[in-house]
Amino acid sequence: PSRLLVREKSEGARLLIKELVLATRNPHKGVELSALLSDLGITIRTLAEFPGAPDVVEDGETCQANAIKKATAIARHTGLPVVADDTGLMVDALNGRPGVYAARYAGEGATYEDNWRKLLRELDEVSWEKRRACFVTVAAIAIPTGKVEVAEGVLEGIIASAPAGSGGFGYDPVFFIPELGKTLAQL
Repeated sequence: PSRLLVREKSEGARLLIKELVLATRNPHKGVELSALLSDLGITIRTLAEFPGAPDVVEDGETCQANAIKKATAIARHTGLPVVADDTGLMVDALNGRPGVYAARYAGEGATYEDNWRKLLRELDEVSWEKRRACFVTVAAIAIPTGKVEVAEGVLEGIIASAPAGSGGFGYDPVFFIPELGKTLAQL
C-alpha cells in the first residue's frame, strides 16, 4: 500500500508506517496504547474513527488466536496496518481462569468491577501464597496483504484480597505486584 514506505538502513530494510490502527473500541485501552506509541511519529487511530468496522468475535481459545483474528479482519477492512491485542488473566488457584474470558468473566455486559468482584469472591478462602496470577498479552500487527507478526508479554503478580488504587482499568485494582508493593491501579 502507498501508506507504507521502505527505507534502507545500514542494518537492512525497515518498514515505516505512517498510520496505524489500534483494533479496539475500548476507550481506556486506546488512550493507554496511544500514549505508549506517541513517540513513534505516526498517526495513531482507533476503531472510533471507523464506525463501519466489523465487530470481530473473540472466540479463539488463546490470546494469540484472538489478536491475530482481530488484526487481520480490521486490516482488511481499513486497508491500513493494524495492531490488535488480547489479554488473559491466568490465576493459578483457579486452574488458569478467567483466561481469555477475563473481559467477560462475570458475563456479557459485565463491568470491570463486576469481573474483579467475581474473581475476589472465588478466591475468598484462598491463602495469599496461592493467589499467584499473570496477565498474558499478545499483540499482533497485520498489514492488509495478510502478513502478521506477533509478540507476547507476561506480567506476574498476585490477586489482592481487596481492591486498591483508582488508576487503570479492568483488574488493575486487584492485581498486586509484590516487587513494587502496589496494585496496578496504584501504579
